[in-house]
Amino acid sequence: MKLSVLALDGCFDTGLSAILDAFTTANELAEMQQPGAGPRFDISVIGVRREVRTGLGMRVPVKPASAMGNPDWVVLPAIATKMPEQLLPALERRDVKDALALLRDAHAGGARIAAACIGTFVLAESGLLDGHEATTSWWLAPLFRQRYPQIQLDSARMMVPSGDFTTAGAAMGHLDLALWLLGQASPALAAVVVRYLLVDARPSQAPYMIPDHLARADPLVERFERWARERLAQGFSLDAAADALATSTRTLQRRIEAVLGKSPLSYFQDLRVERAVHLLRTSHLSIDAIAAQVGYEDGATLRTLLRRRLGKGVRELRRGAVRSGPAALRPPACPDSSEPAPPR
Repeated sequence: MKLSVLALDGCFDTGLSAILDAFTTANELAEMQQPGAGPRFDISVIGVRREVRTGLGMRVPVKPASAMGNPDWVVLPAIATKMPEQLLPALERRDVKDALALLRDAHAGGARIAAACIGTFVLAESGLLDGHEATTSWWLAPLFRQRYPQIQLDSARMMVPSGDFTTAGAAMGHLDLALWLLGQASPALAAVVVRYLLVDARPSQAPYMIPDHLARADPLVERFERWARERLAQGFSLDAAADALATSTRTLQRRIEAVLGKSPLSYFQDLRVERAVHLLRTSHLSIDAIAAQVGYEDGATLRTLLRRRLGKGVRELRRGAVRSGPAALRPPACPDSSEPAPPR
């Protein structure tokens, strides 16, 4: 497999390193298994400028784009612009515009393209993703939906292959992307690399999402979020929400779906799950008592919901097994149509 890693100025240090380290490790392990067979992966780092520095200012030795040849894959790491106010101006840079032309030419020449984290925005800017499925950094999903309505975004997924393109989620999604690409060439070798690098499976970004952070992308959605948090133990009513926010049900429904990619009821359930996890982690209340506080009829319904949303049971959540730190209190923001419906 021949890969060209396109490093843009200000690229995300961890992302670039994770991709290169994964493939370098794969080549080293392949050599151990078959001495003298040569590298399994031909990796080159290319740039659209002679000098490229990472987001932390480290110089990246790059080959010119003219030396790229005909790779099997062009891999696009993120640029280190984590928030919209940094990202949008970066997408207008001249070198980024040149990178878009390079991606289009490479794809026309037969290359497939993979992008991770904020690199998905650069790929989306090229127009190549139009009509395809994709994922991106979860906290930038509202901006992605607004800017690229022709792309079917699923921000809960960590990896989304779609046609000639594959996109991966935030930050450490670079490593997931590299391992996925390794697996396309050799599933057995990819499995060994996972063991050497001590990588845990991250099939979804959902457990890492912060609902109120997503809501801040739009004033009306943020007001709905505040209203909803005060009514978690009560039945959900779209009419009541619209009346309280002085808007129409149609406008509220449309705005929340446009920003969050889900219905108001689904987001309301996200907030209920978030509160339930917080109570499990910080109190000694029974599961039935917690269920009552977040508007579910019994603990069994809540247990099922938590298992489907988080992939963890009540005991694991009480132990903090989802992950450590304050963010562990946050549930995913991806509704499952098969979930039990909350009481009205």
